[in-house]
Amino acid sequence: MKLSKLFIYMGISFGFMVSASTQAQAQITMRNAISVAENSHAGEAVVTLAREVEKRTNGRIVIKNFFSGSLGGEREVMEAVQLGTQELGHGSTGPVPNFVPETAILDVPFLFRDKAHARAVLDGPIGQELLAKFEPKGFKALAWTENGVRHMTNNKRSVNGPDDLKGLKMRTMENPVHVAAYKGLGIVTTPMAFPEVFTALQTGTIDGQENPLSVILAANLDQVQKHITLTGHVYSPSVFIMNKAVFDKLSKADQQIFLDAAKEGAKANRARVDKDDAGGVAELRKRGMNVVENVDKTKFIATMATVNAEFEKKFGKANLDRIRNFK
Repeated sequence: MKLSKLFIYMGISFGFMVSASTQAQAQITMRNAISVAENSHAGEAVVTLAREVEKRTNGRIVIKNFFSGSLGGEREVMEAVQLGTQELGHGSTGPVPNFVPETAILDVPFLFRDKAHARAVLDGPIGQELLAKFEPKGFKALAWTENGVRHMTNNKRSVNGPDDLKGLKMRTMENPVHVAAYKGLGIVTTPMAFPEVFTALQTGTIDGQENPLSVILAANLDQVQKHITLTGHVYSPSVFIMNKAVFDKLSKADQQIFLDAAKEGAKANRARVDKDDAGGVAELRKRGMNVVENVDKTKFIATMATVNAEFEKKFGKANLDRIRNFK
């Protein structure tokens, strides 16, 4: 009798161990990374995505997030996702055109009327067509998010018009459209990965940079920059990317979970951008920055006439107008 009970106990224990082992093996861990801090608009995006995926898969898929460039800058993250050494990434369109050239059109200065216009374009057919362009390059683009509307900061002088930008040594994203545009404004461009920017500003290697208020606040750039001008020169999208092979191996149900979770991440991200934009100017003034708010954007556009003509040749006037006139 005692031997019988022992066998029963051993059977139950073995069954529990096999069950626990199966559950442990069934859990999938993936990695995601951003170049800015967790307490940021991009942080809101990836944290929300991870939470939604874990919740909707009942803990079967867990995403571990890495912040502040701990896995490299945006270009390194994209390379890792493309190679499959990292499952997920999230970043601005800084390096994206180097991988998916068709997306470069989104970075043309003064292309969008405002954030609402940009969001409508990205959520509509134009944005979805561009997301599909990622797939032949080894990515599954899950959803457009946003970096926000970009403004210029520097340590040299107050910028009230395009002439004040001439000769300023400024960091740009590793994006050929941005580099061409800013050269057209007389800026000495220095393409640089974002994790290097704070130190470069601190040491005087560069005079300034340009970013949305959300990034400027999250990265505490006010500590190393004196002046900010609300140029609003570029609407900067960002995007959730996933290794295409990893996505394709998921079940149809899990694929849909990732797509839906990315949409929730985009909502949280945009809400944070709106919050930062609403209170950002007052906060930066409070932190001691000199803020120039009233900018005549037509002067900047006029100064860039030659560059804009090149953009029309490169992207096609009809394609640019399709975005400009989208409602």
